[in-house]
Amino acid sequence: MAAFLLWLLSLGFLAFPSHAETYDNLPETYKKGVDLALEKLNAHTSIRHHFLFFKSVEKNEFESGFEVSFIYHNFELKATNCEKGTVDSSRCKFRKDRPLIDCAVCFKTFRGEIEAEPAPYIHCVHKPVLTEDMKTTRIEKCNALGYSSGTPSLLLSIGTN
Repeated sequence: MAAFLLWLLSLGFLAFPSHAETYDNLPETYKKGVDLALEKLNAHTSIRHHFLFFKSVEKNEFESGFEVSFIYHNFELKATNCEKGTVDSSRCKFRKDRPLIDCAVCFKTFRGEIEAEPAPYIHCVHKPVLTEDMKTTRIEKCNALGYSSGTPSLLLSIGTN
């Protein structure tokens, strides 16, 4: 019987493999978007806990050429047992009694750096409050962000002749 339970338990681990993505494993451009969201979140006076990146929900990158990319990153942040403003978060543990915060950020990069124009779009909300309309609005605003800066054209490039 014990062997059967051990086999059943190991089967459960195989059925649900751990694909946890940590902040450290994110590409640099995606880290910059998470940092923007955390900066905006920490600016709210009602936030009392230190939040950390929990997991990515969706990541998209569109390279439009000339070292320009448009990034869309939907991710979740989770409260920790540390107070807001904690500098060294290595000892912070995730809390289980607080809802996740669902964030979507989109921005334009040039040579890996976030461009000021068009301004990055950041939308974060407690996950229980997130609606399908909010998700649709996020996508629409991010799509508009990509088009507002114009489309690169070969006519703008300078020849070497």
